[in-house]
Amino acid sequence: MPKVIPIQPVEAWTPVDKIHARATQGLFNRWRWTFVWLTQAFFYGVPWLTWNARQAVLFDLEAKRFYLFGAVLFPQDLIYLAALLVISALLLFFATAVVGRVWCGFACPQTVYTSLFMWIEHRFEGSPQNRKRLDQAGWGPEKLLRRGGKHLAWAAFGLWTGFTFVGYFTAIRPLAADILSLSVGPWTSFWVLFYGLFTYLNAGLVREKVCLHMCPYGRFQGSLMDERTLNVAYDHRRGEPRRGRVDNDHRSVNQGHCIDCTLCVQVCPTGIDIRNGLQAACIGCGLCIDACDDVMDKVHAPKGLIRMASLHELGGAASSRRPFLRRVWRTRVWVYGGLLTLVIAATVAAFATRPEVRMNVIRDRSVMARQVEQGAVENVYTLQLMNASDHTRRVVVAVEPSHLVSLHQPITAELGPAEATTITATVRMPSVEAAQHAGEVVPIRFVVASPERAGQAEVDEPSTFLVPR
Repeated sequence: MPKVIPIQPVEAWTPVDKIHARATQGLFNRWRWTFVWLTQAFFYGVPWLTWNARQAVLFDLEAKRFYLFGAVLFPQDLIYLAALLVISALLLFFATAVVGRVWCGFACPQTVYTSLFMWIEHRFEGSPQNRKRLDQAGWGPEKLLRRGGKHLAWAAFGLWTGFTFVGYFTAIRPLAADILSLSVGPWTSFWVLFYGLFTYLNAGLVREKVCLHMCPYGRFQGSLMDERTLNVAYDHRRGEPRRGRVDNDHRSVNQGHCIDCTLCVQVCPTGIDIRNGLQAACIGCGLCIDACDDVMDKVHAPKGLIRMASLHELGGAASSRRPFLRRVWRTRVWVYGGLLTLVIAATVAAFATRPEVRMNVIRDRSVMARQVEQGAVENVYTLQLMNASDHTRRVVVAVEPSHLVSLHQPITAELGPAEATTITATVRMPSVEAAQHAGEVVPIRFVVASPERAGQAEVDEPSTFLVPR
């Protein structure tokens, strides 16, 4: 008679111990901190850069102008934002197909700010053992000083982050002056406090729970990878069975190299055991590789018990010593890489060749067409001219075909940097041509030329000329 195994009840929610990740040193840790400093130097430094006496990067939502160094973008240019999002998605797919969750481990804002907040925590509360003892200790002067100092530092860092983020949408130097003089507007204060609190909660209190329970990327990353994708992986063939002791002599051939020191678990920011295989909670930071390599050095065993390897390699079908490109270059990588290259090239080409002077033509709906003296016909248009550069531009407006229509009065305009203006244009067709095209809709074009560029056409916009019967 088959043995019946009783089903054990499972709690719907089980509290998890707070993770106190242990610090480690090594190649992956150095790369991790390199990306932390590079990304934060960019984020905190760019708003303070100036370009032609203005902020180099500023997304002025109120004025509907987006400044990127020498380029000025209007709401009509949001197509470039869409292209940037597509490039980001394809780059994420490409990187994931090659080396797994490298974005999560090294450049994701959640990972970066969690690392910074944990560094602050280590400065105030000490090692993981000291932090655990502080958690268990009752409230006293020392705990109040250390814990309170940590949270004050976190709050200050969060507010600085919120201030910098708002500085991308409001000129940061006047914003800093307003904060120092306590004259910040209510909405600006709200957004600084909102993003500051968001940073404080996400990086200080929630931390790895964002990666474990909130971030969807860990759930669908499996669809972007295959058996040849490189991941942080534990070599079971080499590591098992675990030895359970740290002596470095007379290792039995029946014993693996893993000594079950659990350092790989202690340094993991999400608290997982990489020896259990690839998991959605693994962010691919490689800190367990650094910890394990250090242990292997101490027990005089080869490094790489935990390493960047694919499931194909761990199964023994390929050698991890093969050249990197031969290990990762395959069909899906070609597809992602080709699409990424194509979209980047198209976006760069479109951005580089975009016209500095823009024009929109709107027909006057109140007067479709009118007859004037000597049988001539006039149509009225509203021209919206925009200067998408950071220097003054003089332009001349003409209408084509010149043998059929002409402007009633010449139109010239001087547009300041990032300036937009509206001009009323009256287009006239002589009586002879109007009689020939009676009852027709004649296609015409408005052309904007630059006197500084020998009359070279900047932009042209199609429209129509109505001729009454």
